[in-house]
Amino acid sequence: MTSIDLNADLGEGFGRWRLTDDEGLLSVVTSANVACGFHAGDPATMRRVCELAAERGVTVGAQVSYRDLAGFGRRAMDVPPAELAAEVAYQIGALAVFARAAGTRVAYVKPHGALYNRVVRDEEQAAAVVDGVLLAGGALPVLGLPGSRVLERAAEAGLPAVPEAFADRAYTDRATLVPRGEEGAVVTEPDSVVARSVKLARSGTVTARSGAVVTVRARSLCVHGDTPGAVDLARRVRERLEASGVRVEAFA
Repeated sequence: MTSIDLNADLGEGFGRWRLTDDEGLLSVVTSANVACGFHAGDPATMRRVCELAAERGVTVGAQVSYRDLAGFGRRAMDVPPAELAAEVAYQIGALAVFARAAGTRVAYVKPHGALYNRVVRDEEQAAAVVDGVLLAGGALPVLGLPGSRVLERAAEAGLPAVPEAFADRAYTDRATLVPRGEEGAVVTEPDSVVARSVKLARSGTVTARSGAVVTVRARSLCVHGDTPGAVDLARRVRERLEASGVRVEAFA
């Protein structure tokens, strides 16, 4: 039977402000990409999400980013490799404390936003992210775009490289994500998101913005937590996947 992981970005709040419905999403997804304080999240939020994830048997992953709280981690930044590696390790270590206290562990690492897109092509920044994962200790899997430099560097370092697809993001003909600043970058029509999810899981393909069918073979499927109606959408995606004969289960 075909299987796929269903992940979402969680803990994307700060202080009294909350962006994601963490409790609702944790009732649907199998993996939680938890913000570690650099683009969103704070100690209390990280602790709460880890406790909820542990209660519900959801795998916890560290979503690391550039130090860009004001820009939600979506602004391009130039960070020296040694500094970026240290900041990646710092974020993983911070989340690991709360995961351990909740009776679970950090099981993988996923870059966020501008960092995620940068390490698709940038060798130096990709290597720095992998160095940060190694610095944090443990052979943690790295989640990223299929064919990205960061997955190549992770595999070379002996870390599991896990390819990921996006149910609610538009793709280019090169199987990369359409930049968020461009029209149509985010797919918001629920039926389209659900249909794309099943196609990605069963055939490893997706229709690009141009209309071309491109190959995107992934072990994990992301539904963004900040999408309007994210919980209902994620639930519909999971139900349709399972009805189509796809087993939904964590990869780590």
